[in-house]
This record gives sequence, structure tokens and C-alpha cells, in this order.
Amino acid sequence: MASAGVAEPQPGREARRAGRRWLRDLARPVRGRVVATVLCGAAGGLAVIAQALLIAHLVAAVAVDGAGPAALWQPMLLLVLVFLWRALCGWGSERLGIRTALAVKARLRREIRAHMAGLGPVRLRRHHSGGLASLLIEQVEALDGYFARYLPQTALAVLVPLAILATAFSVDWVVGLLFLVTGPLVPLFMALIGMGAEVLNERQFTALSRMSSHFLDRLRGLSTIRMFGRGAAEVAAIHEVAEDYRRGTMRLLRIAFLSSGVLEFFTAVSIGLVALYIGLNLLGMLDFGGTQQTLFTGLFLLLLAPEYFAPLRQLASHYHDRAAALGAAEGIRGFLQEPLPEAGGEAAPPGPPALLLRGVRLDYAGADEAEGETRTALAGADLQVAPGEHVALVGPSGGGKSSILALLAGFVAPTAGELRLGGCPAAALDLADWHGRIAWLGQQAHVLHGSLAENIALGDARPDPERLQVAARSAGVLDFARDLPQGLDTVVGENGLGLSGGQAQRVALARALYRPADLYLLDEPTARLDAATEARVLAVLRTAAAGRTLVVATHSPAVAAMADRVIPVAGGRCGAAIAADGTQGAGG
Repeated sequence: MASAGVAEPQPGREARRAGRRWLRDLARPVRGRVVATVLCGAAGGLAVIAQALLIAHLVAAVAVDGAGPAALWQPMLLLVLVFLWRALCGWGSERLGIRTALAVKARLRREIRAHMAGLGPVRLRRHHSGGLASLLIEQVEALDGYFARYLPQTALAVLVPLAILATAFSVDWVVGLLFLVTGPLVPLFMALIGMGAEVLNERQFTALSRMSSHFLDRLRGLSTIRMFGRGAAEVAAIHEVAEDYRRGTMRLLRIAFLSSGVLEFFTAVSIGLVALYIGLNLLGMLDFGGTQQTLFTGLFLLLLAPEYFAPLRQLASHYHDRAAALGAAEGIRGFLQEPLPEAGGEAAPPGPPALLLRGVRLDYAGADEAEGETRTALAGADLQVAPGEHVALVGPSGGGKSSILALLAGFVAPTAGELRLGGCPAAALDLADWHGRIAWLGQQAHVLHGSLAENIALGDARPDPERLQVAARSAGVLDFARDLPQGLDTVVGENGLGLSGGQAQRVALARALYRPADLYLLDEPTARLDAATEARVLAVLRTAAAGRTLVVATHSPAVAAMADRVIPVAGGRCGAAIAADGTQGAGG
């Protein structure tokens, strides 16, 4: 992402324009809430005119007419009611604005989570989990001020000053002209100074995402870092990254204070000009067009002067909310625009599915996707699996076994070639229905924070206790769960904290066995298991997968022996033409 100054190349300006359009699109579903916020604020703004009128009347009545308390109680009561009305409108406008921002953020977070689910686990590998967490939390949260305060204030900064301007012209055209000339200076300088703040905010959100990813990487690899004596160096590196972020934040604050100082200066000069004119007019030293001020009109206009600039000053104070939102919009919009796999609506026929790969090529985006860098995982893979057949994919690591399983699961679409799942073209398949018919075990056994029972019955809102016990017993989970304080109800930490690698593998396998499925896709299902446990698990797996289609990627001879057919996979190709050692056969 470009991060130059104001004289930035065209793509940077185009990106910011696109960000502004995207923010406006986000506001459309909550337009009614925004209008209600503006109307509430405008009602409070109109109360300002009534407030100034009553105060000027009371002072003039006492100072000029010598009115007593009996003649003042009615305007005093009205003034109290105006104060209360203005406070109520301010409270209502703030509350409506906050609710608007909450609605936008909740909807946007749902869209981001849905987009993550649509991309699937394979495509999400291109995004660092720390960056995704920053996107979902900090960057979405940065939109709060834009929708809660800035967006309604843009309308109030026009409506309220226009009402005061019309009032001023009706009383004294000179004061109205002073308002008309000096008022636009505030938004003008606000925009000029805010241009630099937008660019700096974009840089800060990029830096925050990178800092989150950097810190999470070091946190996950803490044991390795300590074992290799890199602890002090990594602490220093994290300190330097945090210091860079702090310096960027201070640059933003300098711009914010500069903008506030400039705006306050022009506001004070404008109000001073109005006060000078009114004072000289009251002294009889100025007379434009025969307009002669009285104490009532002079005080009334003088009280309106700061209120005329107040909405503009508030807009300026919220301008950093706009800059922060535009900075966050770049990352969020870019993520949401990442294309999803084509989703069809056709459900595969019931029963064990047939699977077909014919001349399939699969490319993954490389480290620099913008430069078109890709990595070829499969190059012309051919595989045909009959309904109910058990197939084992064997071969060296990196040969493409896991990529074939990802294709069969519908996590990725082939770059080229034909892929049919359950007799249907993969591009026309209902993926939600397809995923509901798969029992999946990935290469990395992931255990969520929660009880063992919740992990095994993941995705089942009403778990079947008997089926859960059978799955736990079959996968060998009960062997170690009996020694835990609460058995299967024992809570484990994030990433299976409290379990060994083999125990986490058994929990993941029990999860696959618990799920009723037509297709089993297993990636190294017996990794980290001892020989005795592996033999018992394979016997259970053979029974569970009977009459169902099974595709397993493995390095284990025992697992391969369980299959009806063994398919060698190497160099991104698979089939009988590939020898088990990964070399190309004569028929290739």
C-alpha cells in the first residue's frame, strides 16, 4: 500500500476515494438512524437561538428597562426549559450516534467472519492470524467515531450555522456578512490539515497489523526463541517495533494539535471581529447602511457568534475520526474484496460420493501476490475414487497429498482441470451441504478452548451422549480422560493446552468419528500415536468407514494397508504412473 505524502501517486488517491465510497455504502443500511441523529442534533442547535434570545432579553430588561423579578419569571422559566431541551437533544443525539456505530460494526464483523469462512482454511493461510485479529477488532473499532460522531456532524455543521446565519442577516446584515465570510475558513483549514492525517492513519493501521503479526509469531515460538538464545534480541526487536508505532502515533497527535490550534485561532479572530463591530456600533463609531445596534440586538448577536462556529469546531474535532476510518477502510475493504470461490447451489446425490480429478492444476499465491508470485502445488493430477472406495495417498512430504484433500473438501478450487465431487462439477456444488457430509481430520489437530466433550461434538448443538462416548472410546480419548479431574468434561486451554500432541490427535480423530459422514478425508490420522493405539484406531476406523468413501493421506504403512487402493503422489502429480519413491514411471 502506498504511503507517500500529499503529492502521492494516483493509485493512493484512488484508494482513498474508493475508501470514502465504501464508507458511504456502509452507511446506507443505517441511513434512518443517521437522519434521526441529525434531526435530534438540529433540534438542539435551534434551541441555541432561543437560548441567546432569552438571555439577551433578560439582560436588556434588567439593564435598560429596570424590570423586576415579577416581570422576569416567565422568560427565566422558558430559559430553564430551553436548557433542559438542549441537554435532552444532546443526550439523544449522542445515544443515537453510538447505536448507529454499534449496528455498523456488528454488521461489518459478521461480514468479515462470513468472508473468512467463505475463503476457507487454505486461502486464509495467506493472511497472518495476528493481522486478521487486528482487522476484526482494532480496524473495525476505528470506524466507531466516524459513524457515531463525524457523519452526523457533517450535516449539523451545515444546518445549524445556516439557521444562525439566516437569523443574523435578519437582525444585522453586517454581522451576517462577517459570519458568511469567516465561517468557511474553518472547514477549509480542517481539510488542508486533514489530508496528511489520512495518509498517516493508513500507515498506522498497516504498522499495527504488522506489529500484531510480529508479536503473535514471537509469542507462539517463545520456547524455540529461548532455546536458541534469542530472547534478548527479540525483546529488543519488539521494543523497536513498538517505538516506531509510538513515533507514528506522536506524529498524528502533532497534526491533531496543530489543526486544533489553527482552527481555534481563526474562530477566535472571527468572533473578535463580530465583537469589535458590535462594540463600535453601540458606541456610535460605526454605521453601515443606517443599522444601529441596541443592547438587546448586540448581545443577541454576540451570543450567537460562538454558537455559529461551535458545530464547525466540533466537526473539526471529529475530523480525526474520519481520517482513522479511512485508514482502517483500506485494510478492511481490501480483505472483503478478495474473491471467494464460486458457490453453486447443486447438492450432490445422497450416499457415498464418487470423486474425480482430471488434469488438475492448483496454484497458491506466493509471498508477494501483488507481483503475481505463485507456487504450484499440483501439476496435472489425475485421481478417480469410486463410491465407498478406500484410497490411501502416499508419497514424500510436499508432494501434494494435503492439496488433494483440500480440493476434495472444497476448501480451494483448481486453477485448471476438472474436479467433480459426488458426480457434480465442484464449481456448481452447494459447499455448505458438501461440508455437512464430510468427516475431516487435518494435518494439524486443532483443539479449541473448551471441554473435551465440546471438542468432540463440535458443530452439534445437541450432542448425543451415547454416540459421543463411542467416538471417545474408539479414538482412545477415554484412555487418558479417565485420569482427568472431570473426565470428558475437563476443560482444556487454547490450542489444546494441557494435552500432549498424541492426545490432541485422538480428540481430533474422535471428532471425525462422531460426525455421521458419507466421506472421510483424513490427513495423517495416526500421527503421534504409538503402534498399539494406531492398530486399535485403524480397526475402529475401518469399521466406521465401511460402506463410505475414504481418502487418507499418510506416511504409515499400516494405514496404507487398510486401504483398497494405494495412490502414489509426488511432484504435484498422482496416479499409477508415479512410483512409490516419487520418481516418474514410464507411463508418465
